Amino acid sequence: MSADRTIRIMCPNLKCRSILGVPHEARGKLVRCRKCGTNIQIPAKQEPAPPPPAPDADAEEKAA
Repeated sequence: MSADRTIRIMCPNLKCRSILGVPHEARGKLVRCRKCGTNIQIPAKQEPAPPPPAPDADAEEKAA
């Protein structure tokens, strides 16, 4: 498994906190920590946020 295809995630169990390396294909799925058995939901791939809208020139003129 190559590093670019692995997701590193920390176990949310406060008594465990192990770092898990899960395959990229696990996004959006449920995995189990091998150390403590806690079920962990791997976040789905997030799309980049769209850029904020450009300020409207007309709105700036009205505010002045």
